Amino acid sequence: MKCASSTRPTRVWTRTLTRLCALLGAGALLGGCSGLSLGQAPTPQPVVIIVTATPNVPIATSAARNPPTMVPAATLAVPVDTTALPTASSVATGTGLLQRVRERGRLICGTNADLPGFGLYDRVRDTWSGFDVDFCRAVAAAIFGDANAVEFVGLNTSGRNERFDAIRSGAVDVLFRNTTWTLGRDIAQLAFGPTTFHDGQTFMVHADAGVAASADLAGKRVCVARGTTSEQNLNDDFAARGITFTAVLYDDENELYPAYDRGECDAVTSDSSQLVSKRQTLTKPSAHTILGERISREPLGPAFIEGDEQWRDVVTWVVFATFYAEEVRVNQANVADLVKSSKDPRVRRLLGVEGDFGKGLGLSNDFAYAIISEVGNYGDIYERNLGPTTPFALDRGPNKVWNLGSGGVLASPPFR
Repeated sequence: MKCASSTRPTRVWTRTLTRLCALLGAGALLGGCSGLSLGQAPTPQPVVIIVTATPNVPIATSAARNPPTMVPAATLAVPVDTTALPTASSVATGTGLLQRVRERGRLICGTNADLPGFGLYDRVRDTWSGFDVDFCRAVAAAIFGDANAVEFVGLNTSGRNERFDAIRSGAVDVLFRNTTWTLGRDIAQLAFGPTTFHDGQTFMVHADAGVAASADLAGKRVCVARGTTSEQNLNDDFAARGITFTAVLYDDENELYPAYDRGECDAVTSDSSQLVSKRQTLTKPSAHTILGERISREPLGPAFIEGDEQWRDVVTWVVFATFYAEEVRVNQANVADLVKSSKDPRVRRLLGVEGDFGKGLGLSNDFAYAIISEVGNYGDIYERNLGPTTPFALDRGPNKVWNLGSGGVLASPPFR
């Protein structure tokens, strides 16, 4: 591979305006950015790499090629909470992260601040919404009986507020941010909970470009976020198939999609869920097509610090509770009646009417009732944020519980 061009410094105010417009467009909150001309100021330049089909050749990532990193306007930085880091002695004495979260009085949850449908911070209303955001609230509901006892922190894939650094440093208690579970990450001081969204990587292209499959991208420019699994999958898959292409790398996803929208690359690649979300932020969403094929499997779910088994169990069984509730047909609309009237032993154990399962986790026995009544089961969460009544209308595909839809792979171990 060879470098076709290098990054050049840009003025801070230009980058700030670019990100601000991307953010406002993503939230569909304010208008006017489409008429804002940035043409008189320098445009941020990506790193462009011409990639051949030679396997096992690493892409150069020297500091000299990295554009200056700025924290997006929606990102909230928090000081490092070193007391949140588990130690062998604290785990042994039972003073783990769950106890420290309780003593603090709120959960600190890392998520995306600018991915509509999954994690979005509305700066005008000072509210957070999205699929991943709701799972943060589910954890808070399980611990405190209050889904609002949570502080959200917008995290990035690189830079000062990098998501995995935030976990390792104790700046956040748990991460729900469209994050892929991989072996490399699992052995790097991170632990992962159940997959909340089964996804795969694909491409978004201009509808009039004549691109029907990824093979048609031979010789084309593909925008991708640097240092992500998307970059690695792109290089691995195209090398395996002998496809030569030009990778246009961006450190910041807030620059990635506007650059594609401006025509600076022929395609952009990421998880299909992210592409569906980001398409809504483009100048003309209908002018772009997301390819149906997948070049990878991406199991997305929560991540947290390793070494605290109680905390792992709490996060894991919060997620499982949303799966199991849908499996046994308990939802936000009927849970108040079922907790009083159901004779089904599965439902009674789930809702804490029978058994001491919550107590065994260090929670209240009715922790699942709190989750479902305040946030909902998995189907409630999905439909509210991504379903047919939303702008995304994202088909659930494999993200159905195993017994309620063909092809569904979501399953919880039984509550017994």
